[in-house]
Amino acid sequence: MGRFTIGISEMHISNSPDDILITYSLGSCVGVSIYDPEAVLGGLIHCMLPMSKIDPARAKMRPCMFIDTGITLMLQELLNKGANKQRLIVKVGGAASLMNDDSMFRIGERNIVILRKLLWKNKLLITAEETGGTVARTMALFMDTGKTTLKVQGKEYEL
Repeated sequence: MGRFTIGISEMHISNSPDDILITYSLGSCVGVSIYDPEAVLGGLIHCMLPMSKIDPARAKMRPCMFIDTGITLMLQELLNKGANKQRLIVKVGGAASLMNDDSMFRIGERNIVILRKLLWKNKLLITAEETGGTVARTMALFMDTGKTTLKVQGKEYEL
C-alpha cells in the first residue's frame, strides 16, 4: 500500500487501488479530490491561493499553488491518463478562516469562488464539500473505492 502525502502546493495522481493520498492542515487552503470510479484513477491537490496572476513566475514553477493553474493541470493529467470527464467525482475541503478574518484578504472564500467558477467552466459539479468555518482539516482519498475522508478536530468521517 502506498501512502502519499501531498504538501502545500502539491498534487498527486494515482491509478493504484492500493494507494491512499493524504493532505494535512487545510486552513484557508483548499483540498480537492477528483476520482473516476470506472478507471480507478484519481488525484488530490492542496492549493494555497486563488489566482496565478498575482505571481506568474511562481505559478510557472509551482502551478499547484494556485487554484486556476493547479486544478487545470490536475484535470488535464487525469484526462490524459484515461479519466472520463462525465464520471468524475469532485470533493472539496478547506477554505477556512483560521485567524480573525474580518480582513480584506478572505483567502478561503476567494479560493472557493475561483474553484467553483473553474469547475463550472469545465462542466463539473462538486459532489461533496466541507468548507469555511474556523478549523483546519486533513483530507484523504482512498484509491480503491474513491472514498474521501476529512479529519476535523480528531474526528474522521467520509465526505
